[in-house]
Amino acid sequence: MNQLEIFDQVRDIVCKQLSVSISQVKPEDTLIEALGADSLDTVELVMSLEEKFEVEIPDAEVQRIRTVQDVANLIIRTKSEN
Repeated sequence: MNQLEIFDQVRDIVCKQLSVSISQVKPEDTLIEALGADSLDTVELVMSLEEKFEVEIPDAEVQRIRTVQDVANLIIRTKSEN
């Protein structure tokens, strides 16, 4: 799976979890400010990502996520470590 495919899948999950349309989501969008995520949304998003990509995302990494691209980069990095 290449980086663009991972980003597309991450974007799809973000859209589903936050009930926003794909056309509204750009890589630089922040999850909280731009897309309206709250702490529960973030937890559910991480759980969905872990399930979809079969990875475990450490809490310390979750704390650093701000944008949709940050999420994709984290998945790419985590998958490459496994």
